[in-house]
Amino acid sequence: MTKSRGSSRKRIPAIRSGEFIDYKNISLLRRSISEQGKILSRRTNRLTSKQQRFLTLAIKRARVLALLPFPNNEN
Repeated sequence: MTKSRGSSRKRIPAIRSGEFIDYKNISLLRRSISEQGKILSRRTNRLTSKQQRFLTLAIKRARVLALLPFPNNEN
């Protein structure tokens, strides 16, 4: 008996075709942050390390321009 590795469900790509990482692309950036405003991990976002770096820069730029909220650190 052979074991199958991984799940059989189809993975949805985090970045759709024709979509690019930019600080003005708020819909993509909102999918990449948590409810508290924290940036989600690479594994959660299903991105390459290069894409994650660009995403992090875009989120930080959007925060400075008040397009996205900063993380809420209140208890």
